[in-house]
Amino acid sequence: MPCWPKVQSPPVSNTADARARDHAYSSFTQKLLAKDIAPGQIVSQRELVELTGMPLGAIREMIPRLEADGLIQTVPQRGLQVLSIDLDLVRNAFQLRRIIEGEAIAVFCAQASDDEIARITIEHEDMRAQAIAGLTPELLDRAQQMDWAFHDRVVDAMGNRIISDIHRVNTMKIRLIRNSDTRILPELAVSVLDEHLAVIRALSARDCAGAVAAIHTHINSAKRRALGL
Repeated sequence: MPCWPKVQSPPVSNTADARARDHAYSSFTQKLLAKDIAPGQIVSQRELVELTGMPLGAIREMIPRLEADGLIQTVPQRGLQVLSIDLDLVRNAFQLRRIIEGEAIAVFCAQASDDEIARITIEHEDMRAQAIAGLTPELLDRAQQMDWAFHDRVVDAMGNRIISDIHRVNTMKIRLIRNSDTRILPELAVSVLDEHLAVIRALSARDCAGAVAAIHTHINSAKRRALGL
């Protein structure tokens, strides 16, 4: 009887190392959105250690993930270059957003419960009424969180982890494109809510084609705002 070589099981990743890597990634993206790290900036691994407060090992492990997400690229003999903002990025990011959210809203329209759509409707109508009555910094922050949560919920409802992960990375790129206008501006709060409500009314009517058209209109408006048009 032949004696087959023993198959070695792949090593199990160390949970603490995985947590450190995820923490380093989160710290990097937070610094990027806070503009502590500038788009197009060249940084070294040592500088990332100082910026994120994470150990060098965690920084080295997060770099392949950042490269895969398109947030950095290695420049030989110079270091790591952070994602640059240009017209190609704007076109690509918003095109990807249209593809993902167009499909997601169609699925959501077909599958979301009446109760969930009713809850979303009430939340948006209540927020719009408060915004018209008078915006405060706290209310504006709540409106922004509701805006982001609505899009995340629609995409996550597909139940596709790959798409959800791509969506979140792409959302980060869009926030970088918008630069200082990463939040809803007071003068635009009501119009953004109205665009959401157009989508939600189509959802309530189970008009899936109308919901897709409305989300595309909303994304086109967001692209124009990002470009300052």
